[in-house]
Amino acid sequence: MADDQEKIEEQTIDEETEDVSETTEAKPKKNKKVVRRRKTKKERENPLTVAIRLTVESGKVEFGARRGVASSLNAKAKLFVVAGNTPEEIKKNVHNYAEISEVPVIDFPGSSMELGSVCGRPFPITVLSVYDAGTSNILELAK
Repeated sequence: MADDQEKIEEQTIDEETEDVSETTEAKPKKNKKVVRRRKTKKERENPLTVAIRLTVESGKVEFGARRGVASSLNAKAKLFVVAGNTPEEIKKNVHNYAEISEVPVIDFPGSSMELGSVCGRPFPITVLSVYDAGTSNILELAK
């Protein structure tokens, strides 16, 4: 009886090895189609918005046009971010004072509401003054 079990085991082992050899030799190669992968939400985000969000979370910032103009006069800030729909007078003031004090200015392409939501605030932000960038690379984006 033990001999019968050994013969059965040998036969199953032989059958398995035959199956493996058949599959490797007999499979024709398939032509693969090139399929574009959709970008994830994180990949679609603008690097500027990611840098602004990281700066607000890890650095030292202030919100508001009045504070932005005041800090541009004193040259305390390292960078200014100005929303796209900021009134021209405020934009001019921030740009002029920042130019005098040699502080870079980034014009945010979105509206003040979008800048506020990027910063994680439920209100519009026209000017964002950055005093410390924290762990973000926003100062490199300004160059």
